[in-house]
Amino acid sequence: MSTSAFVQIRRDLHQIPEPGFQEVKTQRYILDYLNSLPQERMQIKTWRTGVLVRVSGTNPQRTIAWRTDMDGLPIYEETSYPFRSLHEGYMHACGHDMHMAIALGLLTHFVHHPISDDLLFVFQPAEEGPGGAEPMMQSEEFAAWRPDCIFALHIAPEYPVGHIATKPGILFANTSELFVDLLGKGGHAAFPHKTNDMVVAASHLVTQLQSVVARNIDPLDSAVITIGKIVGGTKQNIIAEKGRLEGTIRTFSMESMIRVKGRIEALVKGIEAGFECSAEIDYGCGYCQVYNEESLTEAFMEWVQDACPDITLIHCSEAMTGEDFGYFLSEIPGFLFWLGVNTPFGLHHAKIEPNEEAIDVAIRTVSRYFVWLSSQPIKA
Repeated sequence: MSTSAFVQIRRDLHQIPEPGFQEVKTQRYILDYLNSLPQERMQIKTWRTGVLVRVSGTNPQRTIAWRTDMDGLPIYEETSYPFRSLHEGYMHACGHDMHMAIALGLLTHFVHHPISDDLLFVFQPAEEGPGGAEPMMQSEEFAAWRPDCIFALHIAPEYPVGHIATKPGILFANTSELFVDLLGKGGHAAFPHKTNDMVVAASHLVTQLQSVVARNIDPLDSAVITIGKIVGGTKQNIIAEKGRLEGTIRTFSMESMIRVKGRIEALVKGIEAGFECSAEIDYGCGYCQVYNEESLTEAFMEWVQDACPDITLIHCSEAMTGEDFGYFLSEIPGFLFWLGVNTPFGLHHAKIEPNEEAIDVAIRTVSRYFVWLSSQPIKA
């Protein structure tokens, strides 16, 4: 199939973004496409709203896996596209539509041009939350086809098309959601002494949280606490009975994640005592770090430099980005790399418009890499 076919697939998928574990239309689209391909070398399994596809090799010694994510984000789209989201309030603002089109392009290539090793294509739901990688790995379906190595990419708005970026070791951070609910006693604004104001309590807590990274984390380590949303109050002359903070925690080491959570819990207890209220903490879903296996990543980077004159390789720094692909890498050797898509708007932005020429770049580069990888001897 031509590259334009996978651009169209990307556009079709862009119109049907769905929340995690609700990717019903997306799964149906993928299955319909798979059923249009020659079936001789393919085996297909579904897991919840995800899809697993094995493409048989000619003389398999191992299974090489490629993973893509599937879900969209709760964002009102503001692009100039004629193929904007048909699901109001949801958008593929993190590139998962491009990721899926690339995966289908790779799969299609190897259905028609098999290599010696088996290939596993993992269409994983719920990357944006509540997290699909960890439960998918624990499933019987994945266990039956468990690969020997696994790879993925993520679009990068800041890099030009034709550029890819990665590094051995840690690439993305450990992450955790953070929700804090405060409950006090509301009342009339004229009688503050008869209430426990949760807007004031929440404000104090936000300020105190900023001290955790500054004063409790080794300055040679890295951590982030961001409160992105505060909810409290109903009217300007009513003292709020309830307050809610919503945010995220990101660290490069698990030790720092444990330390940050411990300090948050201590500060929340202080708020309870200081404002005579009660509080609950919910860490929501959390993702472990994306850690690129050193030898595979270094070999890939050397291969790109030697075999891909059309690609500019960047040895990038680690980022505080979160990605549940890290769960796969915690048990299976592999790596993730950034794919340049050259757009001024960042990930999760309502106006992001990735350059679709990157789809061909990814399909061409990864397919050549898998051919090369399959020719390499398996290390004992």
